[in-house]
Amino acid sequence: MSAAAPPPAAGPALAALWQDAHGDWALAHTLAQEDEGAAGSWVHAYLHRKEGDLANARYWYAKAGRTPPAKSVTLDAEREAIIRGLL
Repeated sequence: MSAAAPPPAAGPALAALWQDAHGDWALAHTLAQEDEGAAGSWVHAYLHRKEGDLANARYWYAKAGRTPPAKSVTLDAEREAIIRGLL
């Protein structure tokens, strides 16, 4: 996440998380939509949670086969967990 750009081999889900971590939610959302698998759905869910659209986030968590995190889980902690899960 500290690199100047996402690694070329990262794939759309991890590239989306990189973009989000660097302040570009819209591009992150576009990239997450490019990955139609579970990884993209998980990132998509996180992005909608961050946006505050919890109903939409719940849909994407279900599509990813994931349980939404507890309210006490920060967005940064969730992003880190997703990164670890995808690597």
